[in-house]
Amino acid sequence: MGVIAAYRRVLGNSNLTRLLFGEFVSSIGDWLYLVALLVLVWDATGGDTVALGVIGAARILPYVLLSIPAGIVADRFDRRRILLVTDIVRGLLMLVIAAAVYLQMSIWIIVALAITATCFSAFFGPALGAYLPSLTRDESELGPANSAWSSLVSLAFFIGPAVAALLLTLGSLVVAFLLNALTFAVVAVVLYGLPSKKPDANAAQESAESVESTKSAESAKPATSIGLREALGPISRPLLGLTVLNVVVGFVWGGMGVITVILSVQIFHIDEATGTGLLNSAIGVGGLLGALVASALVLRRRQGPPMVLGAAALGVGLALLGYVPDFALALAALGFASAGALLVEIVMTTLLQRIVPDAVRGRALGLIDTAYVLFYAAGAFAIPIIASGQAALVLLVSGVAIAIAGVVSLLMLGTYAIQQPAKDARERLAEVALFAGLPPARMERAMGRATLRDFKQGATIIGQGDAADLFYVINSGRVEVTQVDASGASHLLRQMGPTEFFGEIGLLSRVPRTATVIALTDCTLVALDGPAFLELVESGSGLTYTMLDIHRGAVSAAGEAS
Repeated sequence: MGVIAAYRRVLGNSNLTRLLFGEFVSSIGDWLYLVALLVLVWDATGGDTVALGVIGAARILPYVLLSIPAGIVADRFDRRRILLVTDIVRGLLMLVIAAAVYLQMSIWIIVALAITATCFSAFFGPALGAYLPSLTRDESELGPANSAWSSLVSLAFFIGPAVAALLLTLGSLVVAFLLNALTFAVVAVVLYGLPSKKPDANAAQESAESVESTKSAESAKPATSIGLREALGPISRPLLGLTVLNVVVGFVWGGMGVITVILSVQIFHIDEATGTGLLNSAIGVGGLLGALVASALVLRRRQGPPMVLGAAALGVGLALLGYVPDFALALAALGFASAGALLVEIVMTTLLQRIVPDAVRGRALGLIDTAYVLFYAAGAFAIPIIASGQAALVLLVSGVAIAIAGVVSLLMLGTYAIQQPAKDARERLAEVALFAGLPPARMERAMGRATLRDFKQGATIIGQGDAADLFYVINSGRVEVTQVDASGASHLLRQMGPTEFFGEIGLLSRVPRTATVIALTDCTLVALDGPAFLELVESGSGLTYTMLDIHRGAVSAAGEAS
């Protein structure tokens, strides 16, 4: 699938597109809010660097303390609802902060409100990372979705501060906080219209069974009994590989937020405000370019090479940063490094979402986020101290360390870095035991003519007495079959799940539907129109009569049970 076709397909996923749009608007508000808050603290404290340090710590500490609890919450409750609650609460807090600024309340009250908002933000990352895969129709959309999300975040990096600068020039701090509250309202409306998604209790078991295929089926535990350690055990090696690269990048990238001042003053002899601003702008431009490059590379089946390429670009860019003779070249080197960093981030996020079972994805992301933030904070503290007077050497060592970590991560990932081809749901037709032994050419023709139909929980798929037009095979979900007798009483005939079929009796007997089928859960069905179905069954000797006998037997058994 080409790049344009892949992203057109993502845009065709209305739920996913709405989520990306809503969070893009929210990201603009986040940057707007951050700039406004820092300016507010600076002005209110007369340029007190300690107060700015408190704000910096407030942005990190809640993530260290709450990322793991946030992951637990994401694995226990409806993830869409978690996102909705965090956005609504943060929006309300922005209104309170705006009121506090308007009333000229103590700056420390405002800081306390900001810290409270950050605590709720800590629940956002694990919930979003666990929720986004549920909106993709298959794994082929996962990489492009993460790339599109990162591109929008990078774009928000420019728009948010630009809007903040305009508002602050006009002296509108209150308006800045009100606008951020409005962005939370927008994303809340978007989330309200998206489908709910509770963690899949069967995903951990399915992952364990697929990885541990050499174990007997009798030894498998029920899905509900599988905990975090047991679910992650079979995939501990690839997870450790990704974590190694993640924490090394976090440590180095944490230091870059501070070392840019050292580069500006000690190496390029530029005013710290001007130099730091330009270097951070280069990070933003490079991130946007990296997201665009990733948009093509994430479509590859083998994700190892793009990840190593991103690590190499990040390492080379950092290594060159301390040795280039010209500030313009330094901007280019830092932009190159930033592009590599974002490519690594997108690939690692996509791999994590594919590898980790849905039932424990929130907790796994919470653990990894905690490790990343801890190393990010350590790098922000240690690298500037080490780099004083020898920034070029520190950048060179950092670049080499990241390149080595990329190779180590690839080796530990092994085959997990290779995306399996997405399975066409229409292949469910071939899994129907009744069709076993039919000519392959006939099956391929039938699958080519089949379509996919989605039904929400509670929807009536076919009604008793309706004209028979389609044959259905259940791809996912469960349905219930009921029948109304001559007296008007309704009887439950059976419930069915994946690979089971219905709708054949009306087509074979040329009669209206003999029963009603209702979706017990959200369902995806493979539908085959009447002529295609009849052509398929007539290609198997005696298959028509076999299907009729199966139907009569099922009805008879249901009647005896009632």
